[in-house]
Amino acid sequence: MRPTRALLLLPLLAACATPPPAPPTPPEPPGHAACRAEARNDPAVQALGRQENPLNWGNRERVQNDLRVAELRAFRDCLRRNGLAAPGGVEPAR
Repeated sequence: MRPTRALLLLPLLAACATPPPAPPTPPEPPGHAACRAEARNDPAVQALGRQENPLNWGNRERVQNDLRVAELRAFRDCLRRNGLAAPGGVEPAR
């Protein structure tokens, strides 16, 4: 086989390779899980969810963005109310 043909086959072989598995995510603290559930059931989030029109792409995108913002706001408010630290930081927990 010529070297040029072998080089042409390399991208095909690379495309067939499976990506490495994602590292496992650490479990969420119990207080955070409760706040996430509370944020999903927040009346403001529920009201925004009822505004979504699945047939209108622009409306669906806007409402989904507003839902993410409202849910995050409700989640952070719950964390503050319960005296819990927000997730994230400069380096991963060990």
